[in-house]
Amino acid sequence: MHLSFDRFLPGSTPEDEAHEVTDSITFMVPKKEISMVPDMGKWKRSQAYADYMGFVLTLNEGVKGKKLSSEYKVSETVEKLVDLLGTLDRWIDETPPVDQPSRFGNKAYRTWFAKLDQDAEALVAAVLPADRCAAAPEIAVYLKESVGNATRIDYGTGHEAAFAAFLCCLCKVGALRVDDQLAIVFMVFNRYLEVMRKLQKTYRMEPAGSQGVWGLDDFQFLPFIWGSSQFVDNPTLEPRHFIDERVVNEHHHDFMFLECIKFINEMKTGPFAEHSNQLWNISAVPTWSKVNQGLIRMYKAECMEKFPVIQHFKFGSLLPIQPGKP
Repeated sequence: MHLSFDRFLPGSTPEDEAHEVTDSITFMVPKKEISMVPDMGKWKRSQAYADYMGFVLTLNEGVKGKKLSSEYKVSETVEKLVDLLGTLDRWIDETPPVDQPSRFGNKAYRTWFAKLDQDAEALVAAVLPADRCAAAPEIAVYLKESVGNATRIDYGTGHEAAFAAFLCCLCKVGALRVDDQLAIVFMVFNRYLEVMRKLQKTYRMEPAGSQGVWGLDDFQFLPFIWGSSQFVDNPTLEPRHFIDERVVNEHHHDFMFLECIKFINEMKTGPFAEHSNQLWNISAVPTWSKVNQGLIRMYKAECMEKFPVIQHFKFGSLLPIQPGKP
């Protein structure tokens, strides 16, 4: 099913469309709505689910066959988002891990998180157009949810989903546009991944609800989807090549998927087939478009339709729990 951008990504007359979407809206602080397993049906029927998956799939189409180093437009909003992520990165440098008996879940993460908790609204307001600042409290919630959990000091695909939801909301209020697609994935999301990897490494964060060797990856999922799309119709690199460290070292600057593999290789020891069994199996799939389609199905089944992930998702005026329009 192909979803047009126009539903949530303002098109050629972005101003008018975005204003129509947001002028009639009263912004609200998002809250949890999925508290029991039977509520999952409500989620799958919701406007939020349709818009979130539509956003992920639109970006999947947008990056198809393109390298990270390809040319694309960089808007002022994109530059501001990269600055925002740079601030989060700088705070990590300013908040070194503390000495503690436990190797994992360094408590300095809570100090780092407290800064974001305090400043998130102001950071988001700085990214929004002046006439959209009323949306800052709503959108800031997704930013705060996207960096891990301060109680458990863990990070997983639900946190990653909150960052994609954050970007989707910025599209819905017209701060990001259709022609920002490549920059959204290649600049903003890629920078987000760098900061998350630094957080995971610095504070030894636990994987949230990880399936261990049976999951795709301890922490991320979306860069494997969008990263496999980048490889579609690639004349030389096939899925079997990504387990070759030489290929990874040579090409990771151009491909998100290989950046993920490189990080796994740095963090894990032992044979790849043992610590990353799912990815090892994927390397046997003949084409990247089959890998891409399979990963989208897996994302829906393993992340989007799993209660332990979705119970934490928050709904507001931009990503509403109300049923989607057919």
